[in-house]
Amino acid sequence: MNELVLSGRYEIVKPLGGGGFGQTYLAKDRYLPEQPLCVVKQLKPRSNDPRILEVAKQLFEREAKMLYILGDRCDAIPRLLAHFDEGGEFYLVQEYIQGRTLDSIILPGERFSESKVMELLGKILEPLSVVHQARVIHRDIKPANLIWRNCDSKIVLIDFGAVKALRAVDSDCPDTTALTVAVGSPGYMPSEQLAGYPQLSSDIYAVGTICVQALRISSK
Repeated sequence: MNELVLSGRYEIVKPLGGGGFGQTYLAKDRYLPEQPLCVVKQLKPRSNDPRILEVAKQLFEREAKMLYILGDRCDAIPRLLAHFDEGGEFYLVQEYIQGRTLDSIILPGERFSESKVMELLGKILEPLSVVHQARVIHRDIKPANLIWRNCDSKIVLIDFGAVKALRAVDSDCPDTTALTVAVGSPGYMPSEQLAGYPQLSSDIYAVGTICVQALRISSK
């Protein structure tokens, strides 16, 4: 990324993570009082193939639409603040969630009690139920995509997958759509998702895997 400020408004503070197909940044919104923090997600296709670029645009628009609808329905899903393209690259701007991802909480050396896992389960299912009511499959439920929010201890569901879907299309099966390739993270995907046919129940499988993981982790 060459510009320090995107769309004349979002001042990049630091990178948060990413890879060859996209990057996520912490940014300041210079148009608003006190310049609040936000998250800028960049979707950057590595291919100049017109087919891949068209898929990237479709994925970008789909994720933006999902975030706009879902973030308005549930406060445990980050709100979409803006989306735009600039310099041939696509950007989503989302609400910044202050908290810790579950992969920094579910750690070796600690084993969650059954009551704590039940509490965790309820917190995860709150945003996921809203997603599923909208007939959306998240496809990448894992500890790194669940943030334990500081202000109210709710679990916030993040990353609706345009970057990962683009990676699958671009790398593995350029002649297929993102809905017919395996998108997700090893260890959290059931067999139907590995085969490229995720269901709503595939997300539930991932939630169950997280709960079993929390129960089993110990110092042994």
